[in-house]
Amino acid sequence: MLLPVKDMNGKQVGQVELSDAVFAAPINTTVLHQALVRQLANARLGTHDTKGRSEVSGGGRKPWRQKGTGRARQGSTRAPNWVGGGTVFGPTPRKYTKAMPKKMQRSALRSALSAKAANDQIVIVDKVAMDAPKTKAVVNMLSALGIDGQSVLMVLAEKSMPVWKSANNLPQVKSLLSGYINVRDLLGCDVLLLTQDALESIEMWLGADVAVAQEEAEA
Repeated sequence: MLLPVKDMNGKQVGQVELSDAVFAAPINTTVLHQALVRQLANARLGTHDTKGRSEVSGGGRKPWRQKGTGRARQGSTRAPNWVGGGTVFGPTPRKYTKAMPKKMQRSALRSALSAKAANDQIVIVDKVAMDAPKTKAVVNMLSALGIDGQSVLMVLAEKSMPVWKSANNLPQVKSLLSGYINVRDLLGCDVLLLTQDALESIEMWLGADVAVAQEEAEA
């Protein structure tokens, strides 16, 4: 798949061919869903907590004698059926983390990138650079590229603080390094904006195990 390479002013300065192994891979929705669920689960803190009857203060003595009052027997005012009592089977701190093999993680990323490519949601720029933080420069770039008004995931090969600070001022733009792309951000953006360096890094990273698998199959 050939895509035009543009500069920050929206002018085409060349073309680049996307790797079929990364951007034209079979879209495995099952693995894609599993990777998304895993990422959302791993983001949960799991710090929720409720107090059981043994943790609630008070209720040390029996509220009334066992028999002769005509009322139901009660052993403590901190029982779950009392106001202010403990909670039955309430949430307690726990870990929600899920494991996933690295090959499946990379397969999910290839599926997400292939879906973006199939829907023409990938824009390539030669580079994104500026001397000082200036949000207006990023706004003008998005407008020149024709992707203003959309949620954009901007992927860079190396962190540039002026670009980072400028992009972070825009709520519809999120910046990531190429080594940190993930299923949640890829599926959550309208447009994937890649620099040429970031594209090469992603293809080298996600295409490596595909090449190894092909060599093993041919051997």
